[in-house]
Amino acid sequence: MKLDQCFQLGMVLKPHGLKGELYISLDTDYPEDYKEMESVFLLQKGKLVPFFIEYIQVKHKEALLKFEDVDDKDAALNLRGASLHLPLTELPELSGSQFYFHEISGFQIEDKKNGKLGVVKEVFEAGHQDLIGMDYKGREVLIPINDEVILNVDRAKALIKVSLPEGLLELYMEEDEGDED
Repeated sequence: MKLDQCFQLGMVLKPHGLKGELYISLDTDYPEDYKEMESVFLLQKGKLVPFFIEYIQVKHKEALLKFEDVDDKDAALNLRGASLHLPLTELPELSGSQFYFHEISGFQIEDKKNGKLGVVKEVFEAGHQDLIGMDYKGREVLIPINDEVILNVDRAKALIKVSLPEGLLELYMEEDEGDED
């Protein structure tokens, strides 16, 4: 399994107790979807290594889990900070205006007022406001990802319909004023 065929599910936070249990964070809106998983890949020294789960107890966006063959605190300590990954095929299907960031690269952006604008180059996770980076007339335009802006995602047509905030495109198209005195 290669890293680009997987998504990051979370991180190993810290050991719990003396028998190899670990606290993990789950970076998902629906952590309960993962309470039955049997295995996960950990990224170690640049390689994905499979680990089989003995048990997992999910509580909110964290979980307590025990991997098979990790039987003491020292073995658990060696896993601290490792990222957890699952194959992209394990992602639940989304519909409507919901999407996974990795799946929209190259999608056409179409504004309800301005028509077709450009294609998605990148998605930026910026904490409180995620952004789509789109190339528009040779400039990068950042589009906020929220329900008011993203109207629909058509996977079959690789098309995202948006309603851009008034003046957003004009803001990016203004000429740089430079340091003229």
